[in-house]
Amino acid sequence: MITLFWCPQTRASRVLWMLEELAEPFEVRLANVRDPDSLDDDFRRASPMGKVPAIMDEAANGTVYMADSAPVCLYLADRYAQGRLAPAVDDPARGQFLYWMGFTPGAVEPAMMEKFIGFEVSPGSCGWGNYEIVMETLAQGVKEGPWVMGEQFTAADVLLGSSVNFMKQFGLLGEGSALEPYLERCLARPAYQAALAREADG
Repeated sequence: MITLFWCPQTRASRVLWMLEELAEPFEVRLANVRDPDSLDDDFRRASPMGKVPAIMDEAANGTVYMADSAPVCLYLADRYAQGRLAPAVDDPARGQFLYWMGFTPGAVEPAMMEKFIGFEVSPGSCGWGNYEIVMETLAQGVKEGPWVMGEQFTAADVLLGSSVNFMKQFGLLGEGSALEPYLERCLARPAYQAALAREADG
């Protein structure tokens, strides 16, 4: 059984969406990261930094403890939906899939912080380039669509779609963004809607 350690209004919403896409049994356990003294031992083992999302996956061959949305989504896709939400390891598409799996933590989130704090960066010395390069790259990546890997929706879209949604909520997307149609497709997915309803229920 998969347990998601979740806290409202956090990145844990990404993994909640991912779990709904899996259609595997799971439970949600509140981990109030805003009150560190309330956190239990299972959560602390899964998330050494005390951050959500984190999961505990109890299986016949042992229990997996891990945290951070990108590796968690990759693990879940590989273990429970390889070929559906992740290309197989020997699939030539795997390289591009892994690139896009790393794009949210490696490029989008640093670029968002750059924009939030008004920090001017040198594209030549920053791993993510800069905000404009990140946005252009992502827009080109989903241009052909409907998904970043073409016809196949994958775990990469969970990460990227949620990131684009965060950017829109925080006013970073801009009017008439080329990413709007992609975001609309993500938000219309039944699994996303199910995750949204579960979040609303607390």
